[in-house]
Amino acid sequence: MSALVHLGRVTAIAFFVALPAVWLGQPVITTPSPTPEARPPESIAAAPVNVLSGVSVEVSPPVTPDEQQGDAYYVHRQYQAAIEAFSRIEKPSASVWNRMGIAYEMLFDQKDAIRCYKECLKLDPDNPHALNNLATLADNQKDFATAERLHRKAVEVSPRSARLIMNLGTNLLLQHKYQESSDAYAQALAIDPHIFDRDHGPTTGAPATERDSGELSYIKARSCARAGLTDCAVDHLRKAFDEGFATKKQVGKESDFGTLRGVPEFERLLAERR
Repeated sequence: MSALVHLGRVTAIAFFVALPAVWLGQPVITTPSPTPEARPPESIAAAPVNVLSGVSVEVSPPVTPDEQQGDAYYVHRQYQAAIEAFSRIEKPSASVWNRMGIAYEMLFDQKDAIRCYKECLKLDPDNPHALNNLATLADNQKDFATAERLHRKAVEVSPRSARLIMNLGTNLLLQHKYQESSDAYAQALAIDPHIFDRDHGPTTGAPATERDSGELSYIKARSCARAGLTDCAVDHLRKAFDEGFATKKQVGKESDFGTLRGVPEFERLLAERR
């Protein structure tokens, strides 16, 4: 499933995670059961600029053979086979409905994905993973107001989830609410300083343009600087320069970079730019 981002004047931004090829062949009945470490993720990466961070998926032990087999197919990216296995469950749990929604989303069937996420929320109205996954779909459809409401509810349910807070930040960025977006990113970084570097799960987003990526990198650089993460700030600022968004004059006026003044890596980066 997917993470968010629409930047500046751009119409839509997608995640930088490449979508793995989906194998739709016949299920192999001998597929092994997933190990605890291989359980499918419960959340879609946010609808980045190629930004949203991944589908949400809570993990609970499978309670039926069909659920166990569906999880095994899912882990092996055999999404159609996973859906068929999950559909055989007489009374799917909220978690199963959510994972089935992700499988549909990975097959680009947004209508059925939405149906499954809503079934999940009927059983568990405060399920943060389904809320996140619905929000990323709304972001991809440019219904940013609906997406923001869902993202905020997911964060309200899981206030210590750096990924969900980051996805909210991406949604705000898509709406050009730059200061709120930067604040959300800084909050996510305070919880998990490596949140921007983590793999957040499956995504169906398309790659962003280089300038869109540059704007996202610039916002991340500001957020890292505010959080006191010098290496993170410099790394993302370098990307913003390389992607043609940041300028030396712009950076010089940015108050968020004030803490980087005198830092050798930062000064060297500026010296390299015209």
